[in-house]
Amino acid sequence: MAGSFNSIAGSKRSLHVQVAREIARGILSGNLAQGSILPGEMTLCEQFGISRTALREAVKLLTSKGLLESRPKVGTKVVDRAYWNFLDPQLIEWMDGLADIDQFCFQFLGLRRAIEPEACALAAQFATAEQRIELSETFQEMVEVASEDELNIEHWTDVDMRFHSLIFNSTGNDFYLPFGNILTTMFVNFIVHSSEEGNTCINEHREIYDAIMAGNSDKARQASANHLQEGKHRLPAVS
Repeated sequence: MAGSFNSIAGSKRSLHVQVAREIARGILSGNLAQGSILPGEMTLCEQFGISRTALREAVKLLTSKGLLESRPKVGTKVVDRAYWNFLDPQLIEWMDGLADIDQFCFQFLGLRRAIEPEACALAAQFATAEQRIELSETFQEMVEVASEDELNIEHWTDVDMRFHSLIFNSTGNDFYLPFGNILTTMFVNFIVHSSEEGNTCINEHREIYDAIMAGNSDKARQASANHLQEGKHRLPAVS
């Protein structure tokens, strides 16, 4: 039932992180409703088989991510969804398996459309010589993986993440850097879904790469926008 948890005694993970994950997944799945009050400390400690110290550390962690808030004489309350920090890499990791994959990919694609074309344009303008060399080496690895008779999804996911993360790191704008970190967390499910049937969009990646290496911001922006169409990622176009 909602608000009931299993003991995690004996877990190899840090206790408070494991507790935070279990509570977070209860919140993210809707089993712990927005605005609801968590059971009291004694009850939660008994359910999880942990100390008050571990529980309080878990609550502190979830509070920092916008999921919980504690008030005297009220208790620990689940915060409204509007305040959840969905860009927190750990929170994204905890969401794994809770959301419908198509819905997840649609929302993630929407985020990428809002920021990635401009990141490519900035990378074309501001990438350093070292970053261009690294981007070139990474793209060549992409070509090699994509040309294999049978696509190695794990290898492709790794190199595709590195390619796009490097673009964010090459913008010359520190505010883009966190998105490179977010990609490494969210990209796994997205890329696996997109390339499930062996599709790598290598030609679209080549257009982005060529434009950045040529220092052409407009072409880099357009190439990125072209790459981020639904049909390129096994998603039906929105009418």
